[in-house]
Amino acid sequence: MDTIKIKNGNFEADKIPEFIRQNKYGDITRLLDGLGRLNNKFDSTPLLFLLKHENEKIRCLAVKNLAKIGNSNLTKTFINIVENDSSSIVRREAVSAIGRLRDHSNKQILFKYLDDSDPEVALQSVRGLLVFKEDEDVQEKLKQLENHPNETIQEIIKKEFRTNFTNGYDPNHTKSPDFMKNVVINGDVREILKLVSDESVHLTFTSPPYYNARDYSIYSSYKEYLDFLEDVFKEVHRITKEGRFFILNTSPIIIPRVGRQYSSKRYPIPYDIHPLIVKMGWEFIDDIVWEKPEASAKNRNAGFLQHRKPLGYKPNPCTECVMVYRKKTDKLIDWNIRQYDQKVVEESKITGDFESSNVWKIDPTFDKIHSAVFPLELCNRVIRFYSFKGDLVFDPFAGSGTLGKSAMNLDRFFFLTEKEKKYISRIKENLTQTRIFSDEKFKPNFLSTDKFKEASK
Repeated sequence: MDTIKIKNGNFEADKIPEFIRQNKYGDITRLLDGLGRLNNKFDSTPLLFLLKHENEKIRCLAVKNLAKIGNSNLTKTFINIVENDSSSIVRREAVSAIGRLRDHSNKQILFKYLDDSDPEVALQSVRGLLVFKEDEDVQEKLKQLENHPNETIQEIIKKEFRTNFTNGYDPNHTKSPDFMKNVVINGDVREILKLVSDESVHLTFTSPPYYNARDYSIYSSYKEYLDFLEDVFKEVHRITKEGRFFILNTSPIIIPRVGRQYSSKRYPIPYDIHPLIVKMGWEFIDDIVWEKPEASAKNRNAGFLQHRKPLGYKPNPCTECVMVYRKKTDKLIDWNIRQYDQKVVEESKITGDFESSNVWKIDPTFDKIHSAVFPLELCNRVIRFYSFKGDLVFDPFAGSGTLGKSAMNLDRFFFLTEKEKKYISRIKENLTQTRIFSDEKFKPNFLSTDKFKEASK
């Protein structure tokens, strides 16, 4: 008697119909999910029966297992599912099943589904046709999808038909210019970055100046503020290595009211800057919430505590957004990792416990000079998670220089820019206390924009 291998042992094939009739959909789902390889001698009758089941997950698993049989006679069955099933996940699985048959005679069928209104169905058609990528008619059809409305399909087509694509070793990926290593520059970051060549840094982590909320960041309008950040982050994109990360720490801010007859104004900086960042070529990867103790936040609900009237509730802001972006590339993260020597990879691994959620509970830091500084622990986590030893990390708004301090502690190089002279003195104090520099090569170098221009030549 034929048996079928499943995750927890073997199952007698002729008992499947009876099992289906007598068991609830949860048990059926577990059975279908656990089926291993099937061949063209397998009796498909029970699976065909399940194609009419009311539960879409069961129908989807039935199609998935029918595809394992590899029988081209099932093509009409799969077409019927695509044409008539109401479930998107079942339809896309049926198109995938047609593609998995790898039958040249099915190319016209897959061509038809490239125009399906469900982008997931179209995507499965693309995947099925890529098996015949060398066929001229397939190439012609797929290249027409370069401007498809769905961005995933666009990216697949561009990657598959790029003539200059290489996924090999890049000898420059792990390197960075020596004149930028452990350098602090006093000047306008927009002018400084004009002196930096493309793909020079491995990681940028920064918290931009608050919009008109501190005495060191006054702008004539919110638009001017966003335009300024956009200009800076475009340059950050240019100088970032392929596929490497940009981490941005921001939060909504409140501009106090100018009188009791006016209301205060709250600006959603993370949400307004995000679309600009994505548009310039960064890919959004993660949102991390930095949670601070409520006691450290400015109290906004004192009035509500007294009157308790609806519409007057204002929560205390004790979180900030740590938004993670990656420079867009066709290459996977594994490619970036493979550029490094195995020794560097091993030495850079995260040891011990680590925060597995996207909520990081870290106490804020207060500084006698700078009113808004990075906690060292926040910098440590970002540097450890998003760079390797020997990498160059950048902060365009260095403040008190905490990122540089963290970089040195973790055997990375830093590149910092800061406009305010009074903070440069604080950075000197912060960095020179970090370690004793026996090698002048690694000692922090403080430069003006003009001196940096000379060094860059």
